Amino acid sequence: MKTVDLNCDLGESFGNYKCGMDEEILPFITSANVACGFHASDPVVMSKTVKNAVKNHVRVGAHPGFPDLVGFGRRKMDLSPAEITAITQYQIGALKAFCAAENTTLQHVKPHGALYNMAVKDAKIAQAICEGIASVDSSLILLAPGSSEMTTAAKQTGLKTACEVFADRAYEEDGSLVARSKPGAMITDTSLAISRVLQMVEKGTVISITGKEIELAADSICVHGDSPAALSFVKNIRQALTSHNIRIASIEETLANR
Repeated sequence: MKTVDLNCDLGESFGNYKCGMDEEILPFITSANVACGFHASDPVVMSKTVKNAVKNHVRVGAHPGFPDLVGFGRRKMDLSPAEITAITQYQIGALKAFCAAENTTLQHVKPHGALYNMAVKDAKIAQAICEGIASVDSSLILLAPGSSEMTTAAKQTGLKTACEVFADRAYEEDGSLVARSKPGAMITDTSLAISRVLQMVEKGTVISITGKEIELAADSICVHGDSPAALSFVKNIRQALTSHNIRIASIEETLANR
């Protein structure tokens, strides 16, 4: 039986501003990427998100991003490798404290937004992120695209990696995500999202934006929590995976069952 993780970016509300449907989504996922206060969230939201994840038996991961609340971490920033390592350490450390308060452990780290996309192709940024993770806790799993500079850097740093694919995003031929500014970047049709997810999990391939079939390793499927269709996507994708005899489990369990 194939095993795959179902993850979602959560804890992205801030003060009086609500983002996403965290409480509704948590019962249907196995891993949560929790914002750490730089691109979104605040200490109260972080604490609440970790508590709710534990109640729903969902494993917690850190979702560090650029210090850019206004741009939701989706704008490129020119930081030095030392700065990227430091902001990664800072954000992981903050979330680990909330995990400790709830008697749970941090499972993984998934960079957010522009930091994630830049690290996919920039070896120096990828290395800086991995060094930051390893220096805090070398047992943490890096969640990143299978064919990327991040997975290469993780191997060099001694970190475990899990290959992530996206249910609600289109892909370029090189396996990178289509920029949100381009037409067709977001997958909004639930049936299309389901068929793409099943193809990625069962065959290890997906149809790119150009129509070419490309290879993609899939240990974990992501649905963006701020998407209007997030709850519907998560429910239906989970049901489709189960009906195809695919077991849904945390990243840690999925890697153990490879």
